[in-house]
Amino acid sequence: MLTEKKFNLIIVLGIFAFSLIGYVINEPYFITLATKIVILGIAGCALNLILGFGGMVSFGHAMFFGVGSYVAAISAFHSMNGESINLIFFVFNGSNQMLFNWFLAVIFSMFFALVVGSISIRTSGVYFIMITLAFAQMTYYFSVGWTKYGGEDGLSTYVRNDLFSINTMLPLNFFIICFACLCVVGFILNWVINSNFGNFLKGCKENEEKMISLGLNPYTLKLTAFVISGAITGLAGALYVDLNRFVSPTSLSWQTSGELIVLVILGGSARLFGPLLGAIVFILLEQFLGEVTENWQFFLGLILVLIVLYFPKGVSGLFIKD
Repeated sequence: MLTEKKFNLIIVLGIFAFSLIGYVINEPYFITLATKIVILGIAGCALNLILGFGGMVSFGHAMFFGVGSYVAAISAFHSMNGESINLIFFVFNGSNQMLFNWFLAVIFSMFFALVVGSISIRTSGVYFIMITLAFAQMTYYFSVGWTKYGGEDGLSTYVRNDLFSINTMLPLNFFIICFACLCVVGFILNWVINSNFGNFLKGCKENEEKMISLGLNPYTLKLTAFVISGAITGLAGALYVDLNRFVSPTSLSWQTSGELIVLVILGGSARLFGPLLGAIVFILLEQFLGEVTENWQFFLGLILVLIVLYFPKGVSGLFIKD
């Protein structure tokens, strides 16, 4: 059995090694798979902050993933066409710079998370789930009817955004960029989880009344965690757009929210990089089962049921000692 720190290090180094193997054998698809794992892992770890450590089951995190995706794609689209973006309060030019588009994605996702969280966190249980789901579906149907940016057909950006003088079109270069983002996100989440704030958040999950008796405000704690989670999920969405050079309303659908929850359950909730392991298992199962049968989702669901029944701590629980 491993300590969680050693487990996290092995998982991160394993993903990096997998991408290097793809580079050495000249198989870009391996690198793309590793990149997808990293991006989904970032989104899963963000959700895990409120689900695993805060006890909030959000079925609407696709909203933040999709908002981050659309904001980055729209900015790149306007930059490609040499057009400005007109918002209600101000006008600015689109950009093909990753850092700027990441910033926009995080800011907009934080705003949406603040609005949704300020309403949904006043509830709990199934009501919380339904409110977050309702908000996500509202944005989904809005994007379907947003014909200016492709509507149901989605929006293509054709090329990846720029980051300094790096050739981001090379698969390994883009993987390293996403991998660096994963490391930064992991550092931030580790600091948050192990801080006093993180301990109070975990206390709210276990016994909210006790936190109130200590003079703490659970609503503020949960809302702060919700906004942080939404911001990181928005960053993952922006990275996902650059990976595919395309965004569609699917990124805002409830299926995407469900996939993120699956990552947390598969890998193990309340583990820093449990969802990252969940992303590895999910992507590999998708690839393997997809080669065997067209109904791979059925067998994936069956595997998920077995994991929930026999491994409640997720796959990571097989390797990490408490």
